[in-house]
Amino acid sequence: MESITGIEIYPMISLLIFFSFFVILFWWVITAKKDYIKKVSHIPLDNQNTTEL
Repeated sequence: MESITGIEIYPMISLLIFFSFFVILFWWVITAKKDYIKKVSHIPLDNQNTTEL
């Protein structure tokens, strides 16, 4: 890998993408409306139409 020119930029780009994703996710969680979180958290429990095998 040392013979490939310009390869040192790829780990830095990967780290930047990884860091950006989690910063944006953290920002979304902090700013999400509490009503929306409550409504979405009850979706799995509200599904009464499933049939049990």
